[in-house]
Amino acid sequence: MSAMPLAKPAFDFDAYLDWEAEQPERHEFVAGEVFAMTGARSTHNTIALNFAFFLKGALRGTPCRTHIEGVKVRVEAADAAFYPDVFVTCDPVDLSPERETHKTAPRLVAEVLSDSTAAYDRGLKFEQYQRLPSLQEYLLIEQDRVHVDLFRRNAEGLWVLHPAGPGDTVTLASVDLSLPIEAFYEDTDTGAPRTT
Repeated sequence: MSAMPLAKPAFDFDAYLDWEAEQPERHEFVAGEVFAMTGARSTHNTIALNFAFFLKGALRGTPCRTHIEGVKVRVEAADAAFYPDVFVTCDPVDLSPERETHKTAPRLVAEVLSDSTAAYDRGLKFEQYQRLPSLQEYLLIEQDRVHVDLFRRNAEGLWVLHPAGPGDTVTLASVDLSLPIEAFYEDTDTGAPRTT
């Protein structure tokens, strides 16, 4: 989904939380500015839902939780808050009642790319996410072709790209899950429907 800047006075994160709670639509927050989230194509939503479904099943019985679209990730070091398409947090603090509207320690973040957001998701937003010490993997899922780019933080703290295409298996070390790339695209025109 893309974000459009709004002509609103700059405010701090707590004021943003209070303000956004009264708004009919969602807004991301970056250094005192808010950006309205625009709508997404059904393909985008189906891909995000497919991925969240697999994560939810794989993480059942663990302390990890899967979130989709409606929960913010707070990047305090960047004074920002984003709505990832899908993310996983396993941090006990994120499970507390004080963290109902936003989480601070995701280990996996996934964004479904669109023409209007791809450059931002690959660039500035990724730079901001990298400031999260908890983040181990950042997954970018294309919606117009069967392709994902998985960035994984290595032992030296560097982000290594692991691309995948048709017929590949996507291995997510952060949540100990492997799945065929086609699973992301089930029930879309992008990929062949799964029969199992």
